[in-house]
Formats: sequence, C-alpha cells, structure tokens
Amino acid sequence: MAERLLIVGNGMASVRLLEELTRADAGRYHITVVGAEPSEAYNRVLLSALLAGDVARKDIVLRDAGWYAARGIRLISGDAVLDIDAGARQARLASGEVLGFDRCVFATGSDALRLPLPGIDLPGVMTFRDLADVAAMDRVAAAHGRIAVIGGGLLGIEAAYGLAKRGADVTLVHVMDRLMERQLDVPAAGHLRRALRRLGIKVLLNRQTVAITGEAAATGLGFADGSGIEADLVVCAVGIRPNAALAKDAGLAVQRGIVVDDRLSASLDGFHAIGECAEHRAVAYGLVEPAYEQARVLAAVLTGNEAAFTGMVLATNLKVSGVPVFSAGDFLGGEGTNCAVLEDRDRGVYRKLVFREDALVGCVLVGEAEDGLWYLDLIRRSVSLGEARRALLHGRQAAEALLPVTGNPAPAGADTIQPLAAALPATSSLSKAA
Repeated sequence: MAERLLIVGNGMASVRLLEELTRADAGRYHITVVGAEPSEAYNRVLLSALLAGDVARKDIVLRDAGWYAARGIRLISGDAVLDIDAGARQARLASGEVLGFDRCVFATGSDALRLPLPGIDLPGVMTFRDLADVAAMDRVAAAHGRIAVIGGGLLGIEAAYGLAKRGADVTLVHVMDRLMERQLDVPAAGHLRRALRRLGIKVLLNRQTVAITGEAAATGLGFADGSGIEADLVVCAVGIRPNAALAKDAGLAVQRGIVVDDRLSASLDGFHAIGECAEHRAVAYGLVEPAYEQARVLAAVLTGNEAAFTGMVLATNLKVSGVPVFSAGDFLGGEGTNCAVLEDRDRGVYRKLVFREDALVGCVLVGEAEDGLWYLDLIRRSVSLGEARRALLHGRQAAEALLPVTGNPAPAGADTIQPLAAALPATSSLSKAA
C-alpha cells in the first residue's frame, strides 16, 4: 500500500519536488499538497515583471490544477495548515479538515520582514511577497503615485524596478553605503545605482529610516538625520525569514529555519524540509537553485535512492536598465586571496576576479556578464587554472583553451541562479529558469 505523503506549501520548491517524484516513481506515494494561497503555483521570481506589465498573470503560473489531477495528486488551495500532530501524523487545516499522513515535507517558504518602526502598521505600508501585494502596489503605481521602497538589496531593487516600470515616482532608501552590499563591491554597486537612476528611480544611501510618518495612513519616511521624504505608499523590502513556525510548534528542531541534514530530513522521523524554510548546515537559502537541488535530492531519498545535499556556492544574476550584473563566491576577497580588475567606465564595464592560490574563488561582472556561468562553474569545481589564469580576466574565449582538462564542465547554457524573492526577471536571463 502506498504511503501517504503530505507536502505543506505549493510554491516553487514544492512543484519541483512533485516533478521529480512523479518522474522517478509515480505510484510510490498518495500525495496531498496544501497551499495557503488561493492561486495556482506560480513563479514568485516574476512578480516584479508582472507588476511592471512585462508579463501576464498566465505567464507566471507553474502548474495548473489539471497537472496535479493527471498525476493523481490531491491539491488543496487557499486552505492553510493550522497545526500538525507529529505523533498522530495528522494535520489540521483552517477549513477544519484533518489530513492523515505517513511522511510530511515542509515547503512553506519564507515571510517578508517588517521593520519594528513607529507607523509600520499604518495603512499604506506593505511588503512585496505575493500576488496580493502586486495588486495593491499596482493601484498606486498606475496612478503615478509617490512610492518609497525601504531596502537596497535584491528585494528592494525588484520592487523598485517593477514600480518604476508602471510609472510610479519611486525613491529607493538604503541604510548602507552601497546597493546590494552582500553581492557587490563598491565599483559594481556604483554601476547598478547609475542603471537604476536611468529608470528614473531616486536612490538614497546611508539613510536610516526611523519612522513611517502619518496618522490615519502612511505619508512618508523619517530618517535618523532629521530629514524625510513624502510618499503615498511605503514598501518594506528588507529581507525574508524562513516560515518555520508550524514546524516548530510540531516539535521539529528550528533555529533560523527548519534544521535538516544532508538528506533533507528534519529532527523527527518522517519529516523533511526544502527551500526557503529549511536550514542546512546553518544556512537558510533564499534562492531558487538550492531549493531545486534540494527538491531533486529529496525526491531521490523518498524513492529509496542515495543522494545528499551538501550546499553550494551561490551567485546573483540580474539586469537593470539593460545592464547585466553578476556576482558569485568570495567576490570581496578574504584573507589569502588576491584580485584582478578590469574596468572601462566609458563603456560601463567592470570585471573583478578573486583568486586563492591557483583557483578562482569569486567574481563580479557588470556590463558584460555573459561569461558569468562559466566563471561560476570554475569556482564550484575549484579548477586549477594553470596558464589560463593570466587570460581569465579577458573572458572565456581568451582563457578556455588554456585550461587543464579536469572533467566535464557545466554547459554554458545551464540554468542560472535566481533568488526566490528577488531578481529583475523582466530584463534578466534568469526569467525563464524557474
């Protein structure tokens, strides 16, 4: 008799797990998927493109209800799991239905962070996380309203991009001295800031927001230096945190996310977690590629095969106003590393490679980023560069023939790395990978 498999969450990681499971062993489990959102599973990375009007609602749908039905999967949408009795192997839904299961996979994703500021709960303050947020933001943007976006990381840039494309008057506010400080060095961030300005986005750096102003509704932001700006809508885009409360209440070990081992097994037998809600080796990934790899590994585990997720070197790949930006690995250069830099300010090209001994360990590319995936493959495989090191700064065409033969490299067109909650997919090579 087939085991009952409950998957909590109907997002990108969940869909990939279902694809892998049904491909490997379609009849092994009786599968039930529960999604809190009423919509079909969709590509969350494309929300900014949807907001910008670059794609239609149908373009972001991953799998419709017919796909689940054709594979014998029961899909429950718009009905959240309220609690799980791990001992009894039962899940209680908001509708009152109780589901029994033999195994349970948490694919609950993450929640958007809200800064603990005065006025954060006022009407007119929101996060950018799901389809409902897109609809609310679109109403203000379409009226060419003034919108303040707090956060200069991937989330904030994604929101600002979509809003600006819809015609809003957008100001992006960031507490740090440069945009995307976790992914870019100072010169690369400067190129990104100029690209945003070309879209009409005002960028304020080194501005610590201390309050949302307004009484009946948000009217702007107040900063620590006493200055401020006016706004008809405030978007808080300062990061995400794993949605792990349900698992914690069920008795699973939770730190930042649901703690899993290399087989994506949680602390209680029969429970697993993948994607943004999972924490593996003290890392909670907020990216599509690790989530998809975790789904592949877990599908193998659940079908009786040997597989392990051991982590991965991450990369960021986006395009702003026609300018591609790519970074991977130790792009800043830690102790024991040295860097090679090529910059052509007139052409808006910046390339920085970071080496440790004879291997590439990090890179930042702006303006010309078509070799980004190739550099990422070299970083991940820790390729000994030999004579190729001298030519590497000039790109794949100049250096590839000089590389020692060390195995099969990843194809140049391999899937790109994309953030689950951030990217600029409407103009990005990432847009179709999820």
